[in-house]
Amino acid sequence: MTISHVFDTYAKTAEGRKLHFNVVLDEEDQQKAINYAKHWLTSINLEDAVVTPENCYFYHSVEAPAAMRADIEKQGYAIYKMEGCPK
Repeated sequence: MTISHVFDTYAKTAEGRKLHFNVVLDEEDQQKAINYAKHWLTSINLEDAVVTPENCYFYHSVEAPAAMRADIEKQGYAIYKMEGCPK
């Protein structure tokens, strides 16, 4: 069993839109979580969104579900979308 670490993350776009999502990775490393959050935001064409250490923080550790585990193994992280995120 691999335990993953969840970072509760908020981003704000240039238009003021807020996104709430979790970054899930295998290391408890805030800087990596922020980098992965920015990478994901760029991949959904929101490269102008701002993520800071104050709004990307360690939340808890958990065994990631299979789909998330596959994403972590493929790209180093998984995203669990919540408020304001594209479907």
